[in-house]
Amino acid sequence: MKTKSKTLSHVDSRGKLKMVDVTAKDVVFRQAVAGGRVRMNPATLKLVLAGGLAKGDLFATARLAGIQAAKRTAEIIPLCHPLEITHVEVELQAEPPEVLEIVARVRTRGRTGVEMEALTAVAAAALTVYDMAKAVDKGIVIEAIYLIEKRKSRK
Repeated sequence: MKTKSKTLSHVDSRGKLKMVDVTAKDVVFRQAVAGGRVRMNPATLKLVLAGGLAKGDLFATARLAGIQAAKRTAEIIPLCHPLEITHVEVELQAEPPEVLEIVARVRTRGRTGVEMEALTAVAAAALTVYDMAKAVDKGIVIEAIYLIEKRKSRK
């Protein structure tokens, strides 16, 4: 059975990095959903849920950080295209006793996908959780950041 060999889209035939040319692609609806998990001491999660952190509202701050990060992804990921993001949603959900789950949904109408924007949103939200709670818990771990869904349609 013959399989199609995959090549890296950001490397040209001479091995040099390049930005992918999406000029000829159609403008379509695109959405990506990414997730992440932050594990902390159960007492820390209880404190977070009670709104007891000295730095303020962890949930609102992490959501805002994720939204801002999605909008600025092309500035921090070298070969990402700057995109007109039409929607970013970042949600944080406690999974007691010790996990905070983060989900980011990003949408656009464009020539390239928004999975990097969704992943970046989750990363920034997770780092914000870490920053806001590190004073009370030195053992916080950002466990995973992963793509849940990527889709496009003529919608």
